[in-house]
Amino acid sequence: MKDFGKPHDSILVKGTAPDRPVDEFLPTRNSLLSRLRDWDDQESWRTFFDTYWKFLRSIALRSGLSDDAARAVVQATVVAVAKGLREGRFRPREDGSFKAWLQLIVRRRVSDHLRRARARPPTLAILDDPMVRTGTVERIPDPAGQVVDEIWDEEWARNVADAAMAEVKERVGAKQFQMFDLYTLKAWPARDVANTLHVSIAQVYLAKHRVTRLVRQETERLRKRMETHGGLGP
Repeated sequence: MKDFGKPHDSILVKGTAPDRPVDEFLPTRNSLLSRLRDWDDQESWRTFFDTYWKFLRSIALRSGLSDDAARAVVQATVVAVAKGLREGRFRPREDGSFKAWLQLIVRRRVSDHLRRARARPPTLAILDDPMVRTGTVERIPDPAGQVVDEIWDEEWARNVADAAMAEVKERVGAKQFQMFDLYTLKAWPARDVANTLHVSIAQVYLAKHRVTRLVRQETERLRKRMETHGGLGP
């Protein structure tokens, strides 16, 4: 089996142009890379992490985990993917798409954390928490991963779209993307965009048409690539 290498970092924010990883998450990234230091291709894994960390964290948070637990799920998931690929555990003919395989891994990691949280005896601080007193803890999502399954496709589609937007933003000129952003994403009137950026209205329409086409193409390319092998490898 092909050796895919190791993790990267960047997922896009909902809405317009994607974010770079927040600084506070860099220790997680560095810690993860140190755990994978014996792999052959650190850059591939750095890219993988950049592409998936925000998606994985969002899944974990929406499943009812704390921020610390969500970070742990991100790390555990990437390590599991790395080991699984290295050891040939991902078999497309039997496991289906990479997307489905990743979903199974995440569901297990989230369930593990929820089980441990439920099994942990309450401390005085926890008992004093109003969320506990009002019964919120009893509404933690099912450990079997039902919530993960329910939100998976929504978060996956958002992640692919954001990643495509980020890629296209790097490819087109800054002013062209700004015209697209103001007119298409922020819904400014075309004349206001033209006046603000000192361009013609025709240029605004052209930027919308070109960037929209590129985003659609890139979204489809990334969707196929990420679903088959997660963006790792050629």
